[in-house]
Amino acid sequence: MDGLLINSEDIITESINELLQKYERPVFIPSIRAKLMGIPDSTNGDVFHNWANLPISREDFARESKEQMRLHFPSCTPLPGSEKLLSNLRRAQSAVSGEKIELALASTTKTSTFELKVSKPETRRLLDFFESSRRILGDDPRIGEGRSKPAPDMYLLALKVLNEAVSLSGAKPILPSECLVFEDSVIGVEAGRRAGMRVVWVPHPDVTVEYESRKREVLAGRTGLIEIGDEWQLGDVDDGWAESIPSLECFDYDTYGINVR
Repeated sequence: MDGLLINSEDIITESINELLQKYERPVFIPSIRAKLMGIPDSTNGDVFHNWANLPISREDFARESKEQMRLHFPSCTPLPGSEKLLSNLRRAQSAVSGEKIELALASTTKTSTFELKVSKPETRRLLDFFESSRRILGDDPRIGEGRSKPAPDMYLLALKVLNEAVSLSGAKPILPSECLVFEDSVIGVEAGRRAGMRVVWVPHPDVTVEYESRKREVLAGRTGLIEIGDEWQLGDVDDGWAESIPSLECFDYDTYGINVR
């Protein structure tokens, strides 16, 4: 969701920059921001604080940044192409089987933050493309401790939820290899690959620049930003199981055998 469907990543940057300026520190540089995007609580970690060199404790900064983001998150808006993509997929069918495309959301954002981010009518309308039972959020109790992205658990749970729904209609279960993950973050791509799913990576421009030389590793899920073991789950470089596009507006339905009615 964040940075893929809505502009919350830019709002996080804006919120942190306001605090950095308050404490007379330099604002985010693209290379640092790119390393933090998509990683939960990234501004509490070493990468950020070793760079920022703030005159306050991590605990105080975490408290202030949380409050700053709570003020700004209600202004989140949909990103270009997001509403059209979800609208198209909602009424699309598989060109092979003729079965409808099923949608689920898998986001590390927590429930309380989710509600702030969908304050605007257009943003809530966008996220309403996902039925509430098909939204897997970061505080979902079914996800084990420490098993957020880049672990595959969040995507596998989303698939489980979809299969529970389609089973009621007598349709055959959806396999991981039949799933398509849309991600903006590097660790999100890895989570999708570990789940055995195909991935469309739609990175923020800063992330594109930062990882240009490692793009093939990103698409294989092999950057190793967060070590969790289970190397057998990763993809192979240039295996054709993932691609990168600059915007959701550039998604090619035909490549994946999707017919939009």
